[in-house]
Amino acid sequence: MKTPLSPREEYLSAIKRRKTAVLAVQLVIVISFVALWELMTAKGIMDPFIFSSPSRMLDMLVVMAQSDLLWHILITVLETVTGFLLGVVLGLIIAIGLWFSPFANSVAAPFLVVLNSLPKIALGPVIIVWAGAGAASIIVMAVAISLIVTVLELSGGFVATDKKLLITLQSFGADKKQIFTKLVMPYNIPVLFGSLKVNIGLSLVGVIAGEFLVSKAGLGYLIVYAGQVFRMDLVMMSVIILGVIAFAMYWAVNLVRQIVERKINHDT
Repeated sequence: MKTPLSPREEYLSAIKRRKTAVLAVQLVIVISFVALWELMTAKGIMDPFIFSSPSRMLDMLVVMAQSDLLWHILITVLETVTGFLLGVVLGLIIAIGLWFSPFANSVAAPFLVVLNSLPKIALGPVIIVWAGAGAASIIVMAVAISLIVTVLELSGGFVATDKKLLITLQSFGADKKQIFTKLVMPYNIPVLFGSLKVNIGLSLVGVIAGEFLVSKAGLGYLIVYAGQVFRMDLVMMSVIILGVIAFAMYWAVNLVRQIVERKINHDT
């Protein structure tokens, strides 16, 4: 006879079952999509020259893996991670500065909104002239796309920190630095990681846009080259690899979030 589970064990078991069900559904969706894609191209419903097919892309992957595909992937990943980290660090510093100076925050707010709405890719020629036609301009493009989003989300989160908790700390004589380190920053850890999840995708978009313009290596370069020579298999394969990279980076950010939250909960 099985021992009845405690309420906590039942709760954890339910969470585990839900995660398993979600993963199973996700796998079914992916497999079904790939199978339907292959079937529609095989039956001529979709033009395999334009849309390629999973089997043709797999053949292309094998060929490119024996050439310089890994080098192109490495270049794109390094540029994305560099732009992502720079955008996050600079955005965090600016957001902290705006929190410490409400006057500066009020002055900067409309300008940040305008900058966020500007199409950063349109500034590509300016960035290339300023940073040079190389990796530096690609990284600057990634930073330009992700930086303002980081500042807006973090500064908004800082300002929205629970006012009752702020007043409580102030009543105990805490200065602004103590309030920020003990309350505001820990309170906004979910906001920070929410911003990171968005920015990792934006950084990848910025890198690909930069590689479209100036790069001689990277997945963006491969896509442009393949489009020019009408190699749609290579185009679609590169796009799929970009999706895999984006997923892996999102997973890495989520893993770091879990580690940080576990540490915070342990310390408290």
